[in-house]
Amino acid sequence: MISLSRQNFLKTINHRQPDKVVVDFGSTAVTGIHVVIVEKLRKYYGLEQRPVKVTEPYQMLGEIDSELAEMLGVDTFGLFGEKNMFGIVNTDWKLHRTFWGQEVLLPGNFNYTYTDTGDMLVYPEGDLSVPPCAMMPRTGYFFDALNRQNNIDDAKLKVEDNLEEFNHVTDHDIDYWKNQVYSLDKDSRGVVASPGGTALGDIALVPGLNLKHPRGIRGVEDWYISTLIREYFVKEVFDRQTDIAIDNLGLLYGVIGNRIDVVFTCGTDFGTQNSTFCSPETFARVWLPYYKKVNEWIHKNTGWKTFKHSCGAVEPLIDLFIESGFDILNPVQINAAGMDTAQLKKKYGDKIVFWGGGVDTQGVFAFGTPEQVKEQVKHQCSILNEKGGFVFNTVHNIQANVPFENVVAMLEALKEV
Repeated sequence: MISLSRQNFLKTINHRQPDKVVVDFGSTAVTGIHVVIVEKLRKYYGLEQRPVKVTEPYQMLGEIDSELAEMLGVDTFGLFGEKNMFGIVNTDWKLHRTFWGQEVLLPGNFNYTYTDTGDMLVYPEGDLSVPPCAMMPRTGYFFDALNRQNNIDDAKLKVEDNLEEFNHVTDHDIDYWKNQVYSLDKDSRGVVASPGGTALGDIALVPGLNLKHPRGIRGVEDWYISTLIREYFVKEVFDRQTDIAIDNLGLLYGVIGNRIDVVFTCGTDFGTQNSTFCSPETFARVWLPYYKKVNEWIHKNTGWKTFKHSCGAVEPLIDLFIESGFDILNPVQINAAGMDTAQLKKKYGDKIVFWGGGVDTQGVFAFGTPEQVKEQVKHQCSILNEKGGFVFNTVHNIQANVPFENVVAMLEALKEV
């Protein structure tokens, strides 16, 4: 029998009014919770005290297991690839003590060293014989990508160099995903899968954190500049990447079928606090044709909804996101320019699902009182949940330094809406 939780999830993503606000914590790498807060939540709910698994080490996100998910009222379940963002298989867990004194579990091949100043360096695929790909400052709570960009010689620039990580799926990959989908209870919650391989210029992935010797355009600044001065190159990368992605999705659908509901398609950010990274005209020319190609294949051949992540003031691009074929927009950065939820819901609410935006992580959630948090959560839910089309989450991941009383206030408010 399909659970009430799943029924509400399906209503929501199909723009029908659910019986309660649908909640997501942890189904994607942009709707997760830092290990610090996960441990506090386990204590708060009286769950077994054990080291938290770091399921996504780049941002130090913790595992939301079935026990905690039930306590949090989570209506979603996330499926992830076999390897994390550093190219390390999430298995053979080992104990690690963090800079802030918390004991967590890291994958067995997660190898690291320390700088002379005590910062932590991590290596692609755990290979200590190659340069490190990311660093966690000793005063930090997550990793920053290290710039391993070589000098760019336009005469020698090859599209293949920026396609190195976009490989065709193997029989091993297919078996992995088959085991993933058949090991879950599809009828209990909504299922969100992140198979990867469909990101077009996601700046978190451009540095090639999982590559031992990344080639091509790998610097963040160089990539953004290249979308302007090397548009021909970027478009060819996207064209080739899209063809590989569609081939892979076809093979994966053969074993996954419609046992998933949502596919995380792309996490490329297009907004700053006050504006977009590019004009609508540039988006329509450089990104839209390739997004549309992937989304049209998904909608023609599967029952999946497509999930687009973009932070920032992206209201000028939402019509283009919709034209691109995206069903879901995350996170709805409510403190960015032009991102007033009442206006967004009125203008786009019947065309795209808003996933996130339930509380402002840069403002009230981090610096306000519990009472202010409760008020904002209830206010946002009252606007965004009307006629469905809203999945509650914060504006991006819950960070380590959020006052825990504000986390509790958010959860209490969700019980009251």
